[in-house]
Amino acid sequence: MPRLAINVDHVATVRQARLAPEPDPVAAAMFAELAGAHGIVVHLREDRRHIQDRDVAVLRKTVKTKLNLEMAATAEMVEIARKIKPDVATLVPEKRQELTTEGGLDVAVFESSLQGTVEALHGSGIAVSLFIDPDAKHIKAARRLEADYVELHTGAFAEAKSFADRQEQFERLVTAARLAKKLELGVHAGHGVDYLNILWLKNITEIEEYSIGHSIIARAVLVGMDRAVREMLQLIG
Repeated sequence: MPRLAINVDHVATVRQARLAPEPDPVAAAMFAELAGAHGIVVHLREDRRHIQDRDVAVLRKTVKTKLNLEMAATAEMVEIARKIKPDVATLVPEKRQELTTEGGLDVAVFESSLQGTVEALHGSGIAVSLFIDPDAKHIKAARRLEADYVELHTGAFAEAKSFADRQEQFERLVTAARLAKKLELGVHAGHGVDYLNILWLKNITEIEEYSIGHSIIARAVLVGMDRAVREMLQLIG
């Protein structure tokens, strides 16, 4: 059975809308783990629009499964990661004007500049994942960088407007996942994954872990975190 990691960024988004102490993403992470989640994901952005430094520090002390810190490949974030020591650091592209991460990291173009970041994180005992579009050039670059995982960006698949387009994007993911596995990279997937399209994605047996945030948090607002997580686990399993 693939693992399910819950991104609790949107819990922090609600909190920051009022600059209030709650809802607390740390509490949300605890309930997610109690419901059976295999990991917790947070994105500490440069602009701190949702997750705060305090959240990451407390999560490191309280998460019992696995903590995955999404971060830009900047000197500031590398130093924070080396201090906090998440289990995994996922390098993602970041733009201030975006609502959420819009695409994969262009590893093929920025391979040389990413080398030092990957080495610094590995030197602190942190596994490295690269959030990439499902493209062979990025997967091969990730292998050369000696990343531990690639997280395939499933946004184009999730946002497809027609069956034909969705089928095409699904095949891209299948091809990418098989290549990554062949190159001995761990395969994660995320972005736009929900309770419907997971029924497609679960057929890609190379995917070891799903990173899901918005759909589960949106469901949790209505039925609670425990039920929202358990329903997704049942679909994955």
